[in-house]
Amino acid sequence: MASWQDVARNARTHRDDTIEAVNPPIPPLPSNLSHNVIDVPRQILSQEEIKITETPVLTLVEHLTTRKLTATAVTSAFLRRASVAQKLVNCVFELLPDRALARAKELDEYIDKHNTPIGPLHGVPISIKARISMRGLKKGGGFVGDYEEISQDDANILKIFWKAGAVFYVRTTEPQALMMLETTSNVTGITTNPHNTATTCGGSSGGEAALQALYGSPLGLGGDVGGSVRSPAGNCGTYALRTTNNRVPTFGSSYYMSGCETIISSAGPMSPTLEGLNLFMRVVLDSEPWKFDLSLHQLPWRDTETYFVQNGRRHLNVGVLWDDKVVKPTAPIVRAMKQVVEKLQTLEGFAITDWEPYQHERGMRILEKLYAPDGGKAMIKACEKTGEPVHPLISYRMTNGPGVEELSIHDVWEWSRQRELYRYEYLQEWNSKAPEMDVILCPYHQSPAPLLETTRYWGYTSIWNLLDYPAAVFPVTRVDLQVDTDQNSNYTPRSDIDDWCQKNFDAVRQKDCPVSLQLVGKRMDDEKVVRALEVIKATIGLPFVDCLASSGST
Repeated sequence: MASWQDVARNARTHRDDTIEAVNPPIPPLPSNLSHNVIDVPRQILSQEEIKITETPVLTLVEHLTTRKLTATAVTSAFLRRASVAQKLVNCVFELLPDRALARAKELDEYIDKHNTPIGPLHGVPISIKARISMRGLKKGGGFVGDYEEISQDDANILKIFWKAGAVFYVRTTEPQALMMLETTSNVTGITTNPHNTATTCGGSSGGEAALQALYGSPLGLGGDVGGSVRSPAGNCGTYALRTTNNRVPTFGSSYYMSGCETIISSAGPMSPTLEGLNLFMRVVLDSEPWKFDLSLHQLPWRDTETYFVQNGRRHLNVGVLWDDKVVKPTAPIVRAMKQVVEKLQTLEGFAITDWEPYQHERGMRILEKLYAPDGGKAMIKACEKTGEPVHPLISYRMTNGPGVEELSIHDVWEWSRQRELYRYEYLQEWNSKAPEMDVILCPYHQSPAPLLETTRYWGYTSIWNLLDYPAAVFPVTRVDLQVDTDQNSNYTPRSDIDDWCQKNFDAVRQKDCPVSLQLVGKRMDDEKVVRALEVIKATIGLPFVDCLASSGST
């Protein structure tokens, strides 16, 4: 049997071969790259390729369905931009140039023959997190031992996108065990943040966000069990939606803990634009996936309903959770929160409600038990297949971190009961103390993109997984060295994890990182969250700094 090092080497060689297959070849990168590589693709690609790849996805759909652009031209441009992105930040699991171009050719021939698009995503390139199974391709999941296994079928959600006319052209990187808010594995190595390569892109859908921040994808698919679409989007300055469990199909995805339902993973959209989230959800739910998967809620995408209107006027009540009382947010996050809240407070049609977090520390204790109820045995077994080492951040989360232990079946029952009790109490708290509150504005993390190998705390995202509340992450501004270095030196940390997070924040070393926030709604209110974000974004002009447009070092 091959060593884990040999398998990993073969995986990276295969990935590099798929990059080399792109035509015309990608020229060498500029020498002496800085920590911020956002602008590098603009120095390498043609003006036409830049124009295509930086076109918002809804406009791209219009151009493809009206034949202003061919699927072949669009696919070729994104293949080349994804190739550049891989060379910059290591975000590609594998490129699919032959498959993608064959599909694009088929779509061009179809629209030429029938004078109509094949579906609502006709010719739109979609990037796919590697764990999402694709027939005939190697499985993802972040373990070396799974790499040689071949998927026998497409995941159900890919079948929906295929019927809608999408082009699958790239599979993106993910971390070992998929249980890390960074993206590093023994299979593909470390994926970094294009805004600052000393920081993490987030995880577990980190390859998706890093690729999108470099405009290498207009729309992508990730999964979220603790922040896995929101952490990367927040770190990289893009958009993502953690959907309510069982609204979006997940059947067919590769996951070593499949069958463990203590904390369920949900699938969700990721995009450089907010409009991409709405498009994704509309296409998926318009297909009525519950007819083929009875685990799904029989609920269409209700984006045509009227929200936030009282007596014929707009009225959006935004709750503000400044601090979860477990880990204190750092200066850039606090600044972004204040900027958004202060603007909303001056505008007619908005109400602000201060929201005190309901026992989030208790929620963290429940999560510590339920993320790895086997004490990490399944993860260790997966690593032992090849002898690959366990990453320290995985050990912290799954085997030796606070509260982690192997539970008996009766312990699982008890902690699952605690989960349901906490969900019930949180909803009663919302309904009794803030019945008019539509959504909650809060940090997506205690800091902007953390330095590599330091992301231990999940609380600002994972609490909403515990509650099964939909949550969207969106960019606001960028780290500003003139104001964000002003941390309170007299602050006494609340706990070991708070101490860790405060010590590992360094505005200078996290220079140029986007500063993002999160908007949360009640369970099943996914549409309401997206609509609220659309209203807020349009009204106050978010983001205040567009981190994807230019490196613009501060």
